[in-house]
Parts: sequence; C-alpha cells; structure tokens
Amino acid sequence: KDAYKSVKWALNAGYRLIDTASFYKNEKEVGKAIKDSDVPREEIFITTKVWDTEQGYDNTIEAYKNSLNRINIDYLDLYLIHWPRKKRKETWEAMQDLYREGDIKAIGVANFAIQHLKEFLKNFDVVPTVNQVEFSPFLYQTELLEYCRKNKIKLEAYSPLTHGRKLNHPTLRNIAEKYDKSTAQILIRWGLQHRLIEIPKSSNKDHIYQNADVFDFELVEKDMQSLDSLDESFRLLDDTSKWK
Repeated sequence: KDAYKSVKWALNAGYRLIDTASFYKNEKEVGKAIKDSDVPREEIFITTKVWDTEQGYDNTIEAYKNSLNRINIDYLDLYLIHWPRKKRKETWEAMQDLYREGDIKAIGVANFAIQHLKEFLKNFDVVPTVNQVEFSPFLYQTELLEYCRKNKIKLEAYSPLTHGRKLNHPTLRNIAEKYDKSTAQILIRWGLQHRLIEIPKSSNKDHIYQNADVFDFELVEKDMQSLDSLDESFRLLDDTSKWK
C-alpha cells in the first residue's frame, strides 16, 4: 500500500527512476502504480534486484521472469545483483545472457566492494553499468567512487539521507539555514554536485516533493568541503569490504 502511494506521488512530482527489489516484496504495488499513472512506460527507468536466495544461473533467469511478472512489464531497464554472495559469478553469467538477448537494457551490482568489482572486471566481458551502494557525507567512500569512475561504473547512492539519523547534525543544519532548504535537500544536493545517481527513499508525500526540489540552488565550494569532511564511516547496512 505504501509503495503504491509513494510511486504515484513520486511520478507526479517528476521522478522517473523507480528502484525496487524482489526482497522488498513490493514489486506488484510498484507495477500497479506505474500502470495507473499517466506517465508512459518508456519514460520510466525501472530497477529491480535479484536476491541472495535467488542467485545461481537458472535461479537468476527464473527470478528475473518472476520480477517482470510481478511488476507487470515486458522489459527491465536495470537489473542488479543485490549483494555479492558466493554464487555471484553464475548469477552474472545469467544476467549477461539476458542482457545480450536484449531482455534487459542494463545490468549492474549493489553493495559490491572494490575486490568484487575487480573480480568481475577480470572474469567477464560485460562490465557492471552501476554499483548501488550506501553513500552519504557520513559514509563518503572516496576510494570506491574513484575506482568506479576509473572503470566507467556509475555509482548509485542509496540511503543518502541516512534514514534520518544524521539530519540534525549541526554542520548540516547551519548549511541548510544558509540556503533556506531542509537538511535532506542539502544532502541530496551534495550528491548531485558529486555527480552521483541518488535514490532517496520516502513514503511521505511532502518529503517526496521536497526531495525533488533541489535544482534551484547550488552549494558553494566551501560548503561542499564542509560536507565532505563529515565522513565517519556511518553505516546502516553491512560493510562488504571484508567479504570474500
């Protein structure tokens, strides 16, 4: 129910990238909201992900078909491996085949650390288009960002608003007051100026509209540097840099 309303509001507010996953158990609601909207399918960029228990060659093909059926679409814009689990190579083989057959416009990964990306670059022809990771000024993963850029992998930031946990940080509040914006808008603007793709999550209508209203101002260099310096390796989810 929440997903349905959130997607409808987001599309009305001008969002065109919708991010879901089989693990979120909301693909049906997302699909219904897209169908019930006035926005043509070709204008919407839909991402979903293969979950840990669905990994492996045959399982991934089946998981992909199941996601398509649930969302009620006939192609996918971006398919991601949700986490770098043991069967990630077989999973990528399946995704490469789906991509080559034209069933998916782009394939990528999520939560991959540098060692996992290196493994894929060494073993496969198709380089992940995207690495979707947790990223914010409080988790400013500069090494990972540089590695992705060097290898032409787009970095997509999830939890850019830290699930609200850091929105009252004094530095952030001071900058927000200066621009007459919310602290959430400042965090989103920081990511945009670092040329990140961002997916701020919200099920609040006002926040959804507010999060899109970030194109009428620009943070000056001094404020960008102040935000850059907030890194404290603050994570909401697992650090995969130690995963084999």
